[in-house]
Amino acid sequence: MLSKRQQQIIEESIKLIDSKGIQGFTIKNLSKRIGISEPGIYRHFESKTNILLEILNNFKELSVILSEIMKSNKATASENISFMFSRMIELFSETPSIVSVIFSEEIFKNEEVLKTRIIEILNLHAQTIENITSKGQQENSMRSDIDTKSLALIVMGSFRLLVKKWDLNNHNFNLSTEGKNLIEVLNKILEK
Repeated sequence: MLSKRQQQIIEESIKLIDSKGIQGFTIKNLSKRIGISEPGIYRHFESKTNILLEILNNFKELSVILSEIMKSNKATASENISFMFSRMIELFSETPSIVSVIFSEEIFKNEEVLKTRIIEILNLHAQTIENITSKGQQENSMRSDIDTKSLALIVMGSFRLLVKKWDLNNHNFNLSTEGKNLIEVLNKILEK
């Protein structure tokens, strides 16, 4: 469990990355933003990588919880996809700065531990969507002429593009509205 100060460091790190990019995410900038010394930051986190890893760990925990909900949810496949992406849209709408970290996988390419965590998160989301579509195919409510891996890729890619577009455009459109429209379209594509 994170201390109050560690949680503050995480939150400010996300905001710093959102406003200045990964290049501006330095311990010096972070310490100025929080108002504590650089050694003070290092008392709570060993390195910048550890801070980023904790951000990704938090997101992975949320992803695991969502995946478990989807496994036990008795709703239809379409309803489960709608629920899953609606929850993610709520999270991003409430904390837009997290998108800069979660959807910037390229910044982690040279840090193996961070790259591994991002891959785990992506694989978890893909597996969750594959499970949902597979269940829908078994129940004969989703198209079965396309394999579940391809369907998951279509769904995830569409969702990622929408969120990234929203982020790059400084959140100048309503993500909830556009997200609902995308979910409806995806369900039309997926339904048998």
